[in-house]
Amino acid sequence: MNHSTEVAAQFGRNLARCRKRAGLSQEELGYRAGLHRTAIGLLERGARTPKVDTIVRLAGAVSVPVGDLLAGFKWTPGHVEVVEGRFEVAEPQQTP
Repeated sequence: MNHSTEVAAQFGRNLARCRKRAGLSQEELGYRAGLHRTAIGLLERGARTPKVDTIVRLAGAVSVPVGDLLAGFKWTPGHVEVVEGRFEVAEPQQTP
């Protein structure tokens, strides 16, 4: 799995967890965030990576801080010695 795919998958897990805690369907979340329900499904499956404005809208729609949707991400910066930066994604947490 490449970095982009891992990031999208982690974001999707976070979004689904927050949506379910809020007691919302994908359709209701889409309505609240101004997105189509199919966009919510794509995000939750990790098939799409959201833009910043979409993350903010989704966080507001499920009444959580933006950080809750970004839980489990860590960026390691690159170095002058031409070492690329990289994302680290925490193992999926079990949903209670």
